[in-house]
Amino acid sequence: MNELKKCVVLGVTGGIAAYKACELLRLLQKQGMDVYVVMTKNACRFVTPLTFETLSGHPVAVDTFERPATWEVEHIALAKRADLFLIAPATANILAKMACGIADDMLSTTVLATRAPVMVAPAMNTGMWDNPATQENLATLKRRGVHIVAPVSGLLACGDSGAGKLEDVAVIARHAIDVLRGVPQDLAGLRVMVTAGPTREALDPVRYVSNRSSGKMGYAIARAAARRGAQVTLLTGPVALDVPDGVEAVRFTTTQELLDCAQSRVMEQDILIQAAAPADYRAAEVAPQKIKKQKGEDFVLRMIENPDVAATLGRMKHAEQVFVGFAAETNDVLAHAQDKLLRKNLDMIVANDVTKDGAGFDVDTNIVTLITREDSVSLPLMTKDEVADRILTQALSLRS
Repeated sequence: MNELKKCVVLGVTGGIAAYKACELLRLLQKQGMDVYVVMTKNACRFVTPLTFETLSGHPVAVDTFERPATWEVEHIALAKRADLFLIAPATANILAKMACGIADDMLSTTVLATRAPVMVAPAMNTGMWDNPATQENLATLKRRGVHIVAPVSGLLACGDSGAGKLEDVAVIARHAIDVLRGVPQDLAGLRVMVTAGPTREALDPVRYVSNRSSGKMGYAIARAAARRGAQVTLLTGPVALDVPDGVEAVRFTTTQELLDCAQSRVMEQDILIQAAAPADYRAAEVAPQKIKKQKGEDFVLRMIENPDVAATLGRMKHAEQVFVGFAAETNDVLAHAQDKLLRKNLDMIVANDVTKDGAGFDVDTNIVTLITREDSVSLPLMTKDEVADRILTQALSLRS
């Protein structure tokens, strides 16, 4: 990734996660960014200003009325200098101040004065995060264009377990870089679930029936959705791919496991994109021991139909959701895809002919047609990352 010659003003508030801002600062610097730090007085109880001064190479601003090293109004100078104003960790208190326009310390005054994009990465107790006041403040900030890197669930410093833990600093840094690079955050606040990869249906303890899906298309969609600000859940079959940063991965093996995972999560999603390749059939009986050769006789395998994952989920769909399916076909591609679109209650289906060069399995490109109930758009040969963004853009337009 090319370095960004940009200025980030990093706000640090008084929470136990304040120490993680030190690593965040270093990650931003490694991307070529010049980082200035503004701390609240309570943040100084967790990490000293000297630490951030040493790491950043700049004085740390804490007191609005402290005499500046140079003859300029410090909070205005920092507000103008910023290409991005990032607050991490952001307490419930600073979120409330920002939502109400309160400027009673150096950090709240500076962020109120800036015209740069603003991003916050909240961290707090689960009860504080779930409190309606906090959620209303977040909704207000989102409406004003503030970028939110939501906390994750986990064991908190207070001993509670739940939402409120600061997102991994590498993920926060990636979101900051995306904003500076102009990557749209149009999926911020939305929940997107993506399925990817093949299923495996056991024949015996050694063998299974599967397909050639590599999971690359689904992983590209999950990665693109996370970059655009979505909260992403990736249901993944057995693949040889790294889970994208900022994506929650849930693993499955069989088609029934995929369906179970999806059913338990689908109602809370805003967008569902089904790029997995579930098996249509499974063995009627799974042998308890390894199947041996039959001394020259034919081996007959009886298969029974698996549940239709897309159709089952389609029956659960509510009006505010957008469901996207895939149709990987070898003949009569558009006809088969349009049939699936209607039968499985989808809003859009992504059709591709897997016999075409560059559109088959385990490659980094694809050639697809995006089919909705109103029209269809055929895309040329693209990378799967490019296709992923086109799919997400179309899904977002359908949602509106």
